Amino acid sequence: MAAAGGAAVAGAVVLTVAVWPGGDGEGAANRPAGGKSAPSVAPSPSKSYELSEAPATIPAVREHTAARGPGWRPAENKGRVVIRDDGLADEGRLLAGELKLRYGGDGRPGKGDVELALTDGAKDGAKDAAKAGGPESYTLSVKGEQVRIAAPAEAGVFYGTRTLKQEVSGGRTAPEGVVRDRPAKPQRGFMLDIARKHFDVEWIEDRIRELGDLKYNQLGLHFSDDQAFRIESDSHPEIVSSDHLTKDQVRRILKLAASRHITVVPEIDSPGHLGAVIREHPSLQLRNARGGATRGAVDISKPAAAKIVDELLDEYAELFPGAYWHLGADEYQALTVKDPEASYPQLAAAARERYGPGGRVQDLATGWLNDRADTVRKHEKKPKAWNDGFFRGGTAEAAADLEVAYWTGKEIGAREPDEYLKAGRKLVNYNDEYLYYVLGQPNAFRYPTGQRIYEDWTPLVVRGTRPVSEKYDHQILGGSFAVWGDLAGAQSQEQVAQGIRMPLRATVQKLWDPRKPTMTWSDFVKLADTVG
Repeated sequence: MAAAGGAAVAGAVVLTVAVWPGGDGEGAANRPAGGKSAPSVAPSPSKSYELSEAPATIPAVREHTAARGPGWRPAENKGRVVIRDDGLADEGRLLAGELKLRYGGDGRPGKGDVELALTDGAKDGAKDAAKAGGPESYTLSVKGEQVRIAAPAEAGVFYGTRTLKQEVSGGRTAPEGVVRDRPAKPQRGFMLDIARKHFDVEWIEDRIRELGDLKYNQLGLHFSDDQAFRIESDSHPEIVSSDHLTKDQVRRILKLAASRHITVVPEIDSPGHLGAVIREHPSLQLRNARGGATRGAVDISKPAAAKIVDELLDEYAELFPGAYWHLGADEYQALTVKDPEASYPQLAAAARERYGPGGRVQDLATGWLNDRADTVRKHEKKPKAWNDGFFRGGTAEAAADLEVAYWTGKEIGAREPDEYLKAGRKLVNYNDEYLYYVLGQPNAFRYPTGQRIYEDWTPLVVRGTRPVSEKYDHQILGGSFAVWGDLAGAQSQEQVAQGIRMPLRATVQKLWDPRKPTMTWSDFVKLADTVG
């Protein structure tokens, strides 16, 4: 709702504030000695300002308190960025370079300057924002031709700088007043399949810069599949494809991502999607009762299969410092046949040996998932797995702390999201109806449009087009837009970047701000062209 004289932009809320009229002279005339009146002096005229409007940004800010004043624009090579805490030096230098200001380090702000500060919650009204949004919340104040961005943690300060950068883009002015902002969802992700299609390091770095400006905080890298294994390996160099990222290149990516407060989430999918490993280790290939090879699947009854996957998990856990690890676990082909026990007697025997006479193949697959989760937990990683890797109908249960990466209801054995949510599981939304950009559009996939995401999707729409109950909102930790390279040659890197541009913006709008957008789609597109 807009305050009188103000307007709400892109769903932002403008709050009414008291504005006191300025004085127009002295309270009484000065009288010089001798009792004669001094000639009256007319007051200097003061400029009058309209009540400010909320800034137009992507994603929209959650709250804006309007005020009267000139606002703020960067004065090239005159204004400075100063910091109050040494830990904000990177954020300060980045913003100074982007806005062509001088970096002033630890200094007192003056007219035209931007000040970055960490707060303990007692200043700048950040206490309530910190409670609501945690370390990613921030307060951005524009007053007296100065800007102050304060937050409980460095991530929040960084997001405040992204808002300011957008506010002044295209020669615009950051409006007078106070922004108090925070994300609706803690996980805002983009997942990239670099296994099926090789993306060069410069392209990935460009996406990281784009994601950072949009306040995304996760980048998923699916780097192992049937087609290729795309990151240099010391423990198993034989499985690495010719087109791959070196570890030094990965470190470059990680360093840039960290500077944008983006966590890189690696994925080695198993026990399916391991064709690149199987090519060099054919003894691990899963075969059915007739001796036929099962594409991409390792034989999970063989200890050697677990050994090689764990060696890879251990190796890359040292490379990737982030808190999360994606274990995959989807589309294990042994569980897509009518009678897995008859088709794969060796798996059935291993299941009975581990789980007793009632053990089934899905128990063995669940045990595999739990064992891999144990491996990454030793490295203090939080495990995730695709929803169709959670199997029911057996004795074994997937570990309670495994996050569900829910992508589809089309796969055999896939369950409604409610089934996971009723069990108390946490879930991240990868809904393939809206958020899957599958190169070549195979298997009835269609390139998603930003407009459809913007107008129809919310984090509650986990499967298909129907939302789950709002009572589960707190269990849905966020969402992720995903690019999959099924038909790798269908688009160039440049075409992918262009194709995902507006879907990325629409997705983060819905993950950051839970309200229905007030902007039309066409106005949202125009805004995207302005703010970048």
